[in-house]
Amino acid sequence: MATYAIGDLQGCFTAFQRLIDLIRFDPAQDKLWLVGDIVNRGPDSLSLLRYIKQAGDAIIMVLGNHDLHLLMVAVGIAKNHSSDTIQSILDAPDRDELLHWLRQQKLFHTQGQYAMVHAGLLPSWSVAQAEQLAHEAERALRQDNYQEFFSQMYGNQPNYWQDDWTGYIRLRVIINAMTRMRICTATGNMNFAFKGDLQSIPPGYVPWFGVPQRASQKETIICGHWSALGLHITDNLIALDSGCVWGGQLTAIRLEDRKVFQLPCAQ
Repeated sequence: MATYAIGDLQGCFTAFQRLIDLIRFDPAQDKLWLVGDIVNRGPDSLSLLRYIKQAGDAIIMVLGNHDLHLLMVAVGIAKNHSSDTIQSILDAPDRDELLHWLRQQKLFHTQGQYAMVHAGLLPSWSVAQAEQLAHEAERALRQDNYQEFFSQMYGNQPNYWQDDWTGYIRLRVIINAMTRMRICTATGNMNFAFKGDLQSIPPGYVPWFGVPQRASQKETIICGHWSALGLHITDNLIALDSGCVWGGQLTAIRLEDRKVFQLPCAQ
């Protein structure tokens, strides 16, 4: 039995199939952890979504910003952009079943020494606090009147956390940190515009995982979202977005021994 974590898939179903063949994934005994952004930009989001759904407990995923974008487009709150490749899901006969299933997925997953989130955690959040905050946002995503929440979910403000935030502002900050953040200030002010590499981070900001004394540093965080960062592994961080959808690589890591598996992706 082995547990593998895999970076952002973004509709690259063929590359995903090749990678799980490479690692000899056996759903009867192994586990896959997926860091989110399952859909969009790549050529076959529908097949990927169907595969993950039917895999049941063998696959654990957290939601990424592209997965949430699909849900927002489906209810008419966001627009289907020219670069989006989610129309096949919206047109599928099992669309409603797939989208309902997607809304039930986690924003944050923790087990043993590892915790998984799509983008990152604010510096003041411990893993235990992040788990509780994720549950709050997950309940809003899963409720019957989720469309009301969706109408308030988008927005870049506030870009920092206060424990006494309430209502939709509180939930927006949780989701923005967990699905969109790459860099922040030492006090946790998020910058959502930056998408570059480590060398081009603007003054006053650091990678979210580089904030000194961040509260989650005792656990190992597994994440994706930052393709310009690429594969980045330290004692307490495993960042797995190696840009498959942009012609980079698709990456898996076996958590038991941290062995890395990679294969090239067609652009």
